[in-house]
Amino acid sequence: MTKVIDFIKKNVVMEIALLAAVVTMFFVPPDSQYIEYFDFKTLSCLFCVLAVVCALKHIRFFYILARKIVESFGNIKYCVLSLVYITFIGSMLIANDMALLTFLPLGYFILEATKQQKYMAFTFIMQNIAANLGGMLTPFGNPQNLYLYTKFNIPNGEFISIMLPPFIVAVIIITVCCLVFVKSEKLEIEGSPVKLDVKRTGLYLALFMLAIAIVFRSVPYIAGLIIIPSVLLIFDRKALKEVDYPLLLTFVFFFIFAGNMARIDVVRELFSFLLNKSVLLFSVISCQFISNVPSAILLSQFTENYPELLIGVNIGGVGTLISSLASLITFREYHRHNPNKTLYYIGMFSLFNFGFLILLSGIEMAIV
Repeated sequence: MTKVIDFIKKNVVMEIALLAAVVTMFFVPPDSQYIEYFDFKTLSCLFCVLAVVCALKHIRFFYILARKIVESFGNIKYCVLSLVYITFIGSMLIANDMALLTFLPLGYFILEATKQQKYMAFTFIMQNIAANLGGMLTPFGNPQNLYLYTKFNIPNGEFISIMLPPFIVAVIIITVCCLVFVKSEKLEIEGSPVKLDVKRTGLYLALFMLAIAIVFRSVPYIAGLIIIPSVLLIFDRKALKEVDYPLLLTFVFFFIFAGNMARIDVVRELFSFLLNKSVLLFSVISCQFISNVPSAILLSQFTENYPELLIGVNIGGVGTLISSLASLITFREYHRHNPNKTLYYIGMFSLFNFGFLILLSGIEMAIV
């Protein structure tokens, strides 16, 4: 019973997606068109990337890489900045939620081991913002990117050109925040180094490159679904068990929800009207209430203006606690270590996130 309760608490977004899908089924009963809702390539790419990342985590690849970088700094200001940058870069390569699951524990370890817990909330919040905004630059950095990239068949060069301006602005603001709000204090890192398994690292990185090749359409996704699970069944079965299947199910449920909503005449007319006013603004607002992934899936049914939609559902990932799955992951991790400081965290989280949201939205609205 305890495991069931824990599962329910950890997967609120999936449960909301399921409820939304079920409700829309009363308006659009299941029929042969349901199969057209699902983007199997997106689901396959997401599964392959998540599986390989789990395998790399098991050999502590990301931890070792991060520790090497962090050990280069003997100052808390630059240590926090490096943790945020690592999360930023990690989100571009392994997706925002996986970057947080990988590097938030490292941030906790560093701050706890060096008695710098006073920066815990700030560091977690900056890592969260970095994960959400860092992932915007690559098609696989955020789940909504992967979906829109596949749905609209966006060329690689165009994708980067669309997301580069807000990405650069985000980097500047995040850097300024870390330099301004963290004092310059000496820092010493305790703990023994971990030895890297070179052979497995090489194998898993090769699988990771295969997963990336699938995302960039260089390799058929069917090949990845055959090769990656087959190799992991031999070398790391646990990685396949630990894939974030609730995230995959969340996509499945939102595909049903979005597909059904698009077939309801009143909804289609309303969304078409609002998106004709401003795709960017409405997508940003939508994220604050139903999160960025479902916003991307739902709104893509009503507009072909993917540049503004892409930007909107990425910068809309900052703001409320429910604007992004990554934000819920960060909140859950902070609450686990600091259960008595929840209100403090929410207050600081809201202050910084809405600050970023207003700045980025204002700049993008001015450009558009």
